Amino acid sequence: MKILFTGGGTGGHVFPIIAISREIKRMNLARGDLQLLYSGPKNSFDEILFSQEGIKVRSIFAGKLRRYLTPSSTIQNFIDIIIKFPLGILQAFVHVFFLAPDLIFSKGGYGSLPIVLAGWILGTPIFLHESDISPGLANRIAGKFSLVVFTSFPKTEYFPIKKIILVGNPTRREIAGGSEEEAKRLFQLIGGKPVILFFGGSQGARRINDLILAILPNLLEGFEIIHQTGEQNLKQVLAEAKVVAQKEKLRYYHAFPFLKENALINAYQIADLIVSRAGSGSIFEIAVSGKPSILVPLPRAAQNHQVKNAYFYARTGACVVFEEANLTSHFFMGRLRHLFSHPRELEKMGNQAKKFAKPEAAKVVAQYINSYLFG
Repeated sequence: MKILFTGGGTGGHVFPIIAISREIKRMNLARGDLQLLYSGPKNSFDEILFSQEGIKVRSIFAGKLRRYLTPSSTIQNFIDIIIKFPLGILQAFVHVFFLAPDLIFSKGGYGSLPIVLAGWILGTPIFLHESDISPGLANRIAGKFSLVVFTSFPKTEYFPIKKIILVGNPTRREIAGGSEEEAKRLFQLIGGKPVILFFGGSQGARRINDLILAILPNLLEGFEIIHQTGEQNLKQVLAEAKVVAQKEKLRYYHAFPFLKENALINAYQIADLIVSRAGSGSIFEIAVSGKPSILVPLPRAAQNHQVKNAYFYARTGACVVFEEANLTSHFFMGRLRHLFSHPRELEKMGNQAKKFAKPEAAKVVAQYINSYLFG
């Protein structure tokens, strides 16, 4: 029995697929014929993560339509649409034909569209998951060829109601399994101050990194910081941190390029507050961890989906939203001080996060897949 996963274009597809694949494997421990495969745009980071899960990877070309018009984007659009996308369709058709999967599960993104189209042409059943309230163009197209569309948020736009199954965004069940003691050891925390976890290592990392550096001396007066900077940013961030903050204070600052799973789950556990972009994956992981958060939506995200995600989540009382236009260092520090001077407010935000969480989302999706394939 073969399940072909696809997705790509952003990092938001990787961990939900891993979460679902783990649940499928748990449900089928006795089956010796289960094969999990992945096909999408070439990405070395993705390939490493999938290979660690026993998921075989085959890469394809994928074309992206850039809607901002500059000379560079116009040339890139031409190359992607005229060359890469047709090549990707051809590769996808060959992959699907020879792999002969029993089901295709698409996490979305422009990198998934060639596999979805090839699967539809070859009569392979397609299940789709949409992360955001407002789907992108690729998923709007893919939704037309899918039997089922799993969604993260109620009232997800565009898709017909009859296809939608609301499950939340699949998160790894391990996310909730961290330990404060392990976090203290792993991050070499000094202690005695509230811990703030900053995620600057995804789309739009630079804006959050710049904010931290602008307020780092003030931050370290009252807080201990765990900061995911992004793989390309660590050296620059550390160099600037040494310039703006005193050496003694830097003991309370812990910067990392990327938090692997063991580090991540323990960082979630020890954090008193989380600052993050507003991708669906981040929101649902924060919710599962049951922690209050400040969300800074990426303003240029397609269909403005991060802003919509953030404000939907904020209406539950689980987070505070800062749009970039209002993200000044003075305003941000003022809000931090207010929150930590009102511990009951922070506690209420954490409780609302837990209520919003969908920790069983990956298991529910896996059950639907299992039921379809095995009856």
